Amino acid sequence: MTAARSKSAGSATPPSIDAILNWPEMASLADRYGRVPLREAARDAARAIRQGRIGAEAEAVAQYCREKLGSGFAQSQRRVLNLTGTVLHTNLGRALLADEAAEAALTAMRYPANLEYDLDEGRRGERDLHIEPWLTRLTGAEAATAVNNNAGAVFLLLTALARGREVIVSRGELVEIGGSFRIPDIMREAGCTLVEVGTTNRTHLADYERAIGPETALIMKVHTSNYAVQGFTAAVSARELVALARGRGVPVVEDLGSGTIVDLRCFGLPHEPTAAESVAAGVDAVTFSGDKLLGGPQAGFIAGRRDLIRRIAKHPLKRALRLDKIRLAAIEATLKLYADPELLRTKLPTIALLARAPDAIAAAARRIHEALDAQFQQQGLRLDVEQCRSQIGSGALPLDLMPSWALTLRFERQRPQEGASLEALAQRLRALPVPVIGRLAEGRLWLDLRCLAADEEALLAQQLAALQP
Repeated sequence: MTAARSKSAGSATPPSIDAILNWPEMASLADRYGRVPLREAARDAARAIRQGRIGAEAEAVAQYCREKLGSGFAQSQRRVLNLTGTVLHTNLGRALLADEAAEAALTAMRYPANLEYDLDEGRRGERDLHIEPWLTRLTGAEAATAVNNNAGAVFLLLTALARGREVIVSRGELVEIGGSFRIPDIMREAGCTLVEVGTTNRTHLADYERAIGPETALIMKVHTSNYAVQGFTAAVSARELVALARGRGVPVVEDLGSGTIVDLRCFGLPHEPTAAESVAAGVDAVTFSGDKLLGGPQAGFIAGRRDLIRRIAKHPLKRALRLDKIRLAAIEATLKLYADPELLRTKLPTIALLARAPDAIAAAARRIHEALDAQFQQQGLRLDVEQCRSQIGSGALPLDLMPSWALTLRFERQRPQEGASLEALAQRLRALPVPVIGRLAEGRLWLDLRCLAADEEALLAQQLAALQP
C-alpha cells in the first residue's frame, strides 16, 4: 500500500480523486466503464467518506465505485421469463427471432453491408430489394415494400394513395388497437376523409356501392383482429368488394393487422387471414405486421399492385419510416424460413411456442413442482400444477385460447391482506436476476410455462428455489 493510501485508511478525510483513480483496484473499472464515469464515481465515494457512509480504505472505495457504476450502466432493457400465458406479449417485445434472423442482424451490425449498393452494377441500389423478392414470392403480390411497423404502413398507404380524398370503411371495422391507434384518427392525420358505411354489426355490399363517388380514392377493409362481433352480423368479403370496385375504378386495400403468410391450420391452430389470401382475392394492396404472427422483427409490410407500391415507395414519408440494415437483414432471414413451412415448427420460435404440445408443458411443470414443492411448503407457500389457457396476443385470434399448464403459487394460510401479499410475491419474482413475469388471477400467482424454453427450465427452478416469501 502506498503512503497516500496508508494515510487515508480509516480517516474521515478522503484521499484525492487523482489518488483514488491511480489505485490498482480501479484499473479494471477504468477499462470497463471509462475514466470519466470512474472519476464521477470517485467523487461520489469521496462524499460518502466525508459523510461517514463508507471507510476510506481502498477496498471499500473500490467496492462503492463498482456498485455505483454497475447500477448506473446496467441495461434498462433486460431479459425476462415470459410466463404470462401471452405468447406475443406487446409489453415483452412480441415475437422472438429465429437463430437465423438473429445471426443475420448481428452480421449487419458488425460489418459494412450493401444496404443500398448494387454489387453487380457497382452503383447505388434500393434497400427494399433485399426483402421484396421474398415478400412477393410468399404473398403472390406484384411488388412489396416495408416500413418500421404496421401502423406506419397504414399511414403511409393512406397518405400516398388517398390524401385529400375519401376512403370508404365499414363501421364494424373502425378498430382501435393498443396505444390508442384508431383508424378514424389515422385517416384524419393522413389527410383523408372517412366515409363510414353500414352499422357496427351489419354492412352490406349495397352500402359500399351507394358510398362510391367522384372523390372516392379507396375502399378499405380492416381485419378486426383484436375483437369479434358475433350474433346478428353481416360483412362483405374482400372478393365481393373487389368485384364491385373494379367496375368503378376504385382500388381496394386491406389492413390485416397482425397478419401472417402461412395457414396456421397446418400447425393445429385456428385460421387467421393471410396476405396471400388477400392478394388472391384481388385486393390491390394489403398491409400486415412483421413482429406478430410472422415471427420477425418489428416492421410493417405493404404488398400489392406494382403501380400502387411504386407510388407508395416514392412518397417522401417512406424515407421517414424506412427500415435500417439490421432489421432488413433479420426480416430477410425470417422470410426465407417460409420457403419450406415444415421448417417453421422447429426454426421459428413464434410457431414453435404456439404449436407446443400441452403434454410437454405439463411435464416441465411437474418436474419443477417435484423439485420445489417440499421447500415451498416449509415456507408457507402452496405450489400446484394446474391447467390453464394461453393466448396468442398482439390482437391475433382474441377468442381462441390454447390449452396449457402452469405453476400456481398461493399462501397456505389465509392472510388479512392476501392480495397485497401476492402482489409482493409477484414483485419479488420481478426482482430476480432474470425477472419472472406471471399473472395474478383467482387468488393465485400463475406461471404459464408455454413460453418457457427447455434450456430455461433449470434457470426458473434455480431462481424459484432462492425465492424468499
